[in-house]
Amino acid sequence: MTPPAAPGSPSRTPDPQGGASSAALVGVVLVSHSASVARSVAELAAGLTGGAAEVPVAPAGGGPDGGLGTSSDLIASAARSVDRGAGVAVIADLGSAVLTVKALLADDELPSGSRLVDAPFLEGAVAAVVSASAGADIDAVAAAAGEAYDYRKT
Repeated sequence: MTPPAAPGSPSRTPDPQGGASSAALVGVVLVSHSASVARSVAELAAGLTGGAAEVPVAPAGGGPDGGLGTSSDLIASAARSVDRGAGVAVIADLGSAVLTVKALLADDELPSGSRLVDAPFLEGAVAAVVSASAGADIDAVAAAAGEAYDYRKT
């Protein structure tokens, strides 16, 4: 039996071959009103992990028609695609994106362990993906993303 992971450490999932276990990483979903913004921020955040473990990160941008807006179907699909059993951190850009994610959470339409994270979109995404790539648990990923509000540029 594998002991539970300590808080802030990577959770472990059994290797289907019966060998050593591998870390289950927190997934990250980036919800933007713009598909190109969501894709670009996901690409930037993943690129800044410094070659660490590949974090499951997915953009969920734009409306159902491909224009500006949000789509509950795109968000739910993105969350399912990054769910590895360690939780899914969802970061949204603007008001209606937040409301859409809240509705999905209230209706249990996102994977178990999904959480809307209060964080600035770009800086929070980078902090979430980098901390998840280091094996942080969902609480630590959410905290790192939220702390991005305090990043000073002067």
